Amino acid sequence: MDSESVNSPNVPIWTTQSVLATIAHPPEEHSSSPMPFFHLLERLKTTKREGWRRLGLAHGESIADHMYRMAIMTMLAPPSLATRLDLSRCTHMALVHDMAESLVGDITPVDPTVSKPEKARREAAAIDYIATTLLGSVPGGPRAASDIRSLFEEYEANETLTARFVHDIDKIELLLQMVEYERSHSVDLSEFTSVVPCIKLPEMQAWAGTVLKEREVLWEQRRT
Repeated sequence: MDSESVNSPNVPIWTTQSVLATIAHPPEEHSSSPMPFFHLLERLKTTKREGWRRLGLAHGESIADHMYRMAIMTMLAPPSLATRLDLSRCTHMALVHDMAESLVGDITPVDPTVSKPEKARREAAAIDYIATTLLGSVPGGPRAASDIRSLFEEYEANETLTARFVHDIDKIELLLQMVEYERSHSVDLSEFTSVVPCIKLPEMQAWAGTVLKEREVLWEQRRT
């Protein structure tokens, strides 16, 4: 399926350049300095996670907030998993897995305007732009770009234990944030518990169970 077939006929084809044209200060391209890349990463700090915004939490977490806690969580992998994982790679993967959203934005699974293949196309294009246009001329940039691309592609394929672990961490971080927002905003965010069956590793299922028990206590207290 080509990119045109996943867009409505009257909707312009998404490109990295179409996004860059909307940015007040787009990054300098083909620079020998890593600073333009560093500036692009600022967008991860300021772009809010769409799932929370959709439900009225306008001042919710950013994409970078989400990835930072994920990265720390990977460092605390239970011993039964830690002995089978390269934890450094897991941490790096957590920090890279949503990097494409610096250009693509946070597209949720319930967004009817962007299909799953189109989302994948956009994210791959964004990673390619970062790897070639922003890092290609930077001393040490091609090595870093290769690492970023490898981590992103491994996460997207979701075939290795590392990727499955980080995918589970992604969902548990969401559950943690769900409970925290329910606690602080007195809202019911139960729709996000739909990710629980997608958590695959037994150790991570146990973590998710602990978070869900916290939620049960919270809602029981509210009923009394």
